[in-house]
Amino acid sequence: MEYRTDTDGITAGMLEGFFAGWPDPPSEETHLRLLRNSSHKVVAVDRKAGRAVGFITAVSDGVLSAYIPLLEVLPEYQGIGIGRELVRRMTGELNHLYMIDVCCDDDVVPFYERFGMHRTNGMIVRNYSRQSGKVME
Repeated sequence: MEYRTDTDGITAGMLEGFFAGWPDPPSEETHLRLLRNSSHKVVAVDRKAGRAVGFITAVSDGVLSAYIPLLEVLPEYQGIGIGRELVRRMTGELNHLYMIDVCCDDDVVPFYERFGMHRTNGMIVRNYSRQSGKVME
């Protein structure tokens, strides 16, 4: 497995299969755009298969704080440590900051607790009509 912090050589075609179960998922082209626009990213690439199999993104002010909005590993690659390695690498990149925040569903809280993260309260807004990331006119 190759772990990359850039998108050089990663194409939209290499991003097929992510956002499974989302009612209106981003296209592979939008996914590539969000990776490129994230201030930090780590992408797990299976070079033999020629595809990305996992990714994590973060947005940061570079001074005090960062937020990790997305972590995904393709279902057929789950359970072999890729997600753990993605989080380890991302938190390593961000460990100079005061805060690293993640909002997640209750079922994955134990996963993040393994990295020393603590449960807290949070507030969110979700515009589900914009979930695909398509530009609205």
